[in-house]
Amino acid sequence: MAKSIKLLLTENVDNLGIVGDVVNVRIGYARNYLLPRDLATEPSDEILAQLAEKRAQAEKDLAALRAKREELIGKLEGLELTLTRSCNDQGHLYGSVTQHDIAEALTELGFAVKAREVRLAQTIKRVDTYEVLVKFDTDLEATIKLWVVADRTLDTEREEMEFDNEGNLIEKPKSAEKTESEPAAAE
Repeated sequence: MAKSIKLLLTENVDNLGIVGDVVNVRIGYARNYLLPRDLATEPSDEILAQLAEKRAQAEKDLAALRAKREELIGKLEGLELTLTRSCNDQGHLYGSVTQHDIAEALTELGFAVKAREVRLAQTIKRVDTYEVLVKFDTDLEATIKLWVVADRTLDTEREEMEFDNEGNLIEKPKSAEKTESEPAAAE
């Protein structure tokens, strides 16, 4: 039994093809998605001739979209984006920064970017600087710099606690800075 079938697309289908393309797809995809939605049909010369004008328009639309994306890539390249998030004193975020968050921030700045076009190399869970790839097509991509900053000042100066062999806390004398400033306050 055949696992795939050839169909003629009657509409543009993302990641598959444009109107008038003859594509080879799995039977289940054809039966459950393409055929019930009238996105594809059995290939024939008559239908192919009918779709010629629609295909020409689809090719023109794709060329215009590509030109728009190339212009957007030029504007995005080297862009620096800052997101403010809540975090603990060590800089760990309470929630991670997602592709959707970055796409939403870019859209607010006037760049039409979808969440699936933002590619993250790792999960963003710390306050830091990250390189983020925005990829529209196989050869259309830009890299932006993402600054994730804390919503408050972080307390990075913490005194280390020391314990003895039995696990008891070793009391340290107050630092020289504190002892010098205390008498000055008393005067």
